[in-house]
Amino acid sequence: MPTDLAIGIHDLSFSTTSLVLGHDELSRHNGTDIAKYHKGIGQRAMSVPTADEDIVTMAAAAAAPIVQRHTADRIRTLVLATETSIDQSKAAGIYVHSLLGLPPQVRVVEVKQACYGATAGLQFATALVHRDPAQQVLVIASDVSRYDLDSPGEATQGAAAAALLVSADPALIEIDRPSGLFTSDIMDFWRPNYRSTALVNGKESVTAYLEAVEGAWRDYNAQGGLPLEEFRAFCYHQPYTRMAFKAHRRLLEACGVQPDDAAVESAIAATTGYNETVGNSYTASMYLALAALLDSGSELTGQSLGLFSYGSGSVAEFLAGRLRPGYREHLRGDAHREAVSKRRAIDYGTYRELHERTLPTDGGWHDLPHQTQGPFRLAGLRDHQRIYETA
Repeated sequence: MPTDLAIGIHDLSFSTTSLVLGHDELSRHNGTDIAKYHKGIGQRAMSVPTADEDIVTMAAAAAAPIVQRHTADRIRTLVLATETSIDQSKAAGIYVHSLLGLPPQVRVVEVKQACYGATAGLQFATALVHRDPAQQVLVIASDVSRYDLDSPGEATQGAAAAALLVSADPALIEIDRPSGLFTSDIMDFWRPNYRSTALVNGKESVTAYLEAVEGAWRDYNAQGGLPLEEFRAFCYHQPYTRMAFKAHRRLLEACGVQPDDAAVESAIAATTGYNETVGNSYTASMYLALAALLDSGSELTGQSLGLFSYGSGSVAEFLAGRLRPGYREHLRGDAHREAVSKRRAIDYGTYRELHERTLPTDGGWHDLPHQTQGPFRLAGLRDHQRIYETA
């Protein structure tokens, strides 16, 4: 097996929900100074799912353009990463497999580790392709973040899915070796099985995130990774976009570099465009940051990008990717911008009603209202089974 085989992201597509709640509307409800949202956490709006949207419908919508462009002939594995799982046993990706019309000769698994899961999926995928360069792996990150109403975390909510096609000789980004790892057993953010909303210790979570940035970078450096000055830009997991700026400052300090506002802005600003209006999409967040950077119009051919993935609890990884020649010909900027712009704005009352809505648990037959603008929907429940259909 050739050791110099280039493996990485061949295509990247994301989707979000049909509805959006602006932070100006949220601030009118709770009396918060809008500057605390726009400048303090760097958020302007959050995607809100309709009654018939969930991680499956978003995942299928994100992946469908990839299957349409490349066909499914070489896809042998589908990995779905989520911390918003809909079943304790059946992988949500199996529903996606069905909606996309993939052949039966595909393995499907679901992975979980808070917001880090999709990066684990990406690493699994690169290993599979290295073993058999003829195959491709579809990695999908899909999540809906939910916190209690009127809680500190409410303003960071969001929803999106990102789909990555991993292959040999990738058109977009080659994933380089090595990567840096960091794990710590902490309780900064968690959601027990009996809760529909997450619990979070805000101060602990920020501290844990920043410690993980430094820990993962130090391991990356010890493994023989690229020096800091080799990186053109950095994509961080963004629970809220200002966190990426804090993270980069911590990285610079860990490298013995005095953080400079202009340097931090140059490295991070282009990565926040989608997350600031979509909100926290958990496993998909770092990949929306990557999409925003690629769609920004900057010429990055041959440049190295730093990618930092963090999942509370906690697991983190720092890895590097290098932009391939001709990558801009394969981008989906227009489709991504449309996915964000076409969402319908709702008022706080509508948002609250959707937030408090729960699916029936009595095992009866229940039809759900057709509200989504997307290509797939959750049509209803039958005997404790979810029924999906093309919208």
